[in-house]
Amino acid sequence: MRSLLLLALALTAALGARSATQQPEPDAAFRTEQLRYSRVREAYAQYQGPVRALLRRHGVAPEQLELFVRAFKIGRRVEVWGRNRGAGPFGLLRTFALAGTSGTLGPKRRAGDGQIPEGFYAINRFHPNSQYLLSLGLDYPNAADQLRTPAGLDPGDNIFLHGSDVTVGCLPITDAGIRELYVLAVEARAAGQASIPVYIFPFELTADQLARRPLGTHLAFWQELAPGYQYFETHHELPTVKVAATGTYVVR
Repeated sequence: MRSLLLLALALTAALGARSATQQPEPDAAFRTEQLRYSRVREAYAQYQGPVRALLRRHGVAPEQLELFVRAFKIGRRVEVWGRNRGAGPFGLLRTFALAGTSGTLGPKRRAGDGQIPEGFYAINRFHPNSQYLLSLGLDYPNAADQLRTPAGLDPGDNIFLHGSDVTVGCLPITDAGIRELYVLAVEARAAGQASIPVYIFPFELTADQLARRPLGTHLAFWQELAPGYQYFETHHELPTVKVAATGTYVVR
């Protein structure tokens, strides 16, 4: 039974990678629904103008906005990249300081370990009434995480980008930061981006940085992630990421 589950998860991940290239229809109703909430209205009152100006400076039309988020534990930063949907390379729009961290370098493997995940994720839900003001949920545990979780163990869940500077495995970027990012994310969703990729790395996965890391620990895992980091660094385009039946990432 477990082998069938693992195979199903791997196939789901591969199909997800293919479907990510399809362009969904714009969904302006999503913005309207979000603006029913007072915290979202407050964020828009404060940041709609600056966000529109930011996009104009980078030549991005709000109705075509496509986002990509990249986070680094060392350096404690969350980068937000954008472009007109499907048109050319991504450009860096904003960098937010990671206002708090927990755990150590390395992936999250079980509930309660305090680890911030590492790997290839996506924003898949919006919380307009979060415990930490506003929050954007990640699809942790993804197929890779579930395939690598030993039978009977709980990998945990509920990993968010959110406000404040408090964290036990999440990515806090202050209240001001999450207001601005939330507006950007709602605009991207309204423009038709159903899933916003979020890549979380321990550090810049260059050959030089990896060579400094001792054998053992998480080196083999980081070497799996490195092609995804390096592809984006070279092209400012997103690679194709799939998950093998073993739970390892395969980047093309």
